[in-house]
Amino acid sequence: MAPPSEFSGHTVKSFDDDIAQLRAVITRMGGLCETQISDAVDALVNRNVEAARAIVERDVRLDALEAEAEALAVRIIALRAPMADDLREIVAALKIAGVMERIGDYAKNIAKRASVVAQAQPIGPAVIIPEMARVVIEIIHDTLDAFVDRDAAKANAILTRDQQVDEFYNSLFRSLLTFMMENPHYITPSTHLLFVAKNLERIGDHATSVAEMVHYSVTGQRPAERPKSDLTSNIYSPE
Repeated sequence: MAPPSEFSGHTVKSFDDDIAQLRAVITRMGGLCETQISDAVDALVNRNVEAARAIVERDVRLDALEAEAEALAVRIIALRAPMADDLREIVAALKIAGVMERIGDYAKNIAKRASVVAQAQPIGPAVIIPEMARVVIEIIHDTLDAFVDRDAAKANAILTRDQQVDEFYNSLFRSLLTFMMENPHYITPSTHLLFVAKNLERIGDHATSVAEMVHYSVTGQRPAERPKSDLTSNIYSPE
C-alpha cells in the first residue's frame, strides 16, 4: 500500500500530476494562440512582411503541442482509467487542443494575408481589426482560465461575448463593401481584409465552443444554445 504522502485528491498523487501536466500543455497552447493572433494583427497594421513570415513559421509549435496533449491524454486514459468528471475533463482537453491548433491556423492565415495587404495603400475600415482581435484574445484567455480553474460559471459567462465579435465583423463587412464600391482599384486588398475579419470571427466562434466544452466537462450539462449575430450571410437574401 502506498504511503499517505502519495495520496491526493485522486487515488494517487501521480494522477493529479498527470492532469496538471495536461492543463499546462493546453494553457501553453492558449498563450501561443494569443501571441500569434496579436502578432499577426500587428504585422497587418504595421505592414511588416518579415514579422508576418515569422508568425507563419512559428505555427509548427502549436502542432507539436497538440501532439503532446493528445499523447498525454491517451496515456492518462490508458493508465488511469478515469471516470465521470476526470474523464470529461481529459476528453475536453483533447478536443480543446484540436481547437487551439485550428485557431493557430487562422492566425497563420491572417499573417499570410498581412504580407499581401502590405503591398497596397492603407485602407480606412481596417482600423476595426485590432479591436476585434483584442476581443477574441480576451475570450481565449478567459476561456482557458475557466478550463484550468474548472469554473463553470466563468465558462458560461463567456458564451454571449462572441456576439461582440460578430458585431465587429458585420460592421467591417459593410464598411469594406462600401469602400470597394467607391474605390474599385482597392478590391483585392479589401478582399484580403474581409478574409482577415472572417478568420477573427471564426476564432471567436471556436473560443466560445471551448467555453461550452469547459462548462460541460465541469457540470456534465450542456449549456443553452448561444445566439449568433453574424448577419453577413443574409445581407443579399431576398425579402
